[in-house]
Amino acid sequence: MKKQEYEITIHTPAENVWNVLLGQDTYPIWTSVFSENSQVETDWQEGSKALFLDGSGHGMVSEIVINRPPEYLSIRHLGTYKDGIEQTGNDKTNEWAGAMENYTLQESNGNTRLLIELDVTEQFQKQMDTMWPLALQKVKELSEKSTS
Repeated sequence: MKKQEYEITIHTPAENVWNVLLGQDTYPIWTSVFSENSQVETDWQEGSKALFLDGSGHGMVSEIVINRPPEYLSIRHLGTYKDGIEQTGNDKTNEWAGAMENYTLQESNGNTRLLIELDVTEQFQKQMDTMWPLALQKVKELSEKSTS
């Protein structure tokens, strides 16, 4: 896996960006770039399980490692989720096991720098390089709209 970084500056305080990233109503909007009807099932608490699902109920099973609102969120992917079955473990069939996805928000003068750092398999690198900038643009639009 390779570590990738994506970032954007958003003209609103970090708390607004945080609320958009994790918001029940806004999460499906900005993640629709990755999959229409995206959803997440979690309470976002450290140590909690998270299911990141597409419109068909398939996706990733993960763990919330660190949650420090509104500054930092760290997620460890454990494997895939398909047909109600969690496929976890560290073998060749589970290339996502242990992959990290980190969100860092740094506020300065009412603006927020949002940095995403994630582990990506070679197979999905081009897809992530296309989708993450689009997703960040949606986060920016939603966050800035929430302050107007």
